[in-house]
Amino acid sequence: MIAFIKEGDSITIDAHKLLLQLNVDDAEIERRRGEWKQPAPRYTRGVLAKYAALALPANKGAVTG
Repeated sequence: MIAFIKEGDSITIDAHKLLLQLNVDDAEIERRRGEWKQPAPRYTRGVLAKYAALALPANKGAVTG
């Protein structure tokens, strides 16, 4: 979802409520999602390329499977 944030978007941060909220309506997020293209990998060979290809997502520990 972070890929869909644009310069000037309103974001609410409330540390007491542990809240981080993007204040953009769902239709706009879906429009941005439709326009988004995955960037080309920065590393195409070597250890970092291998890690990028094999690592699990950050929410699963970012370890190689």
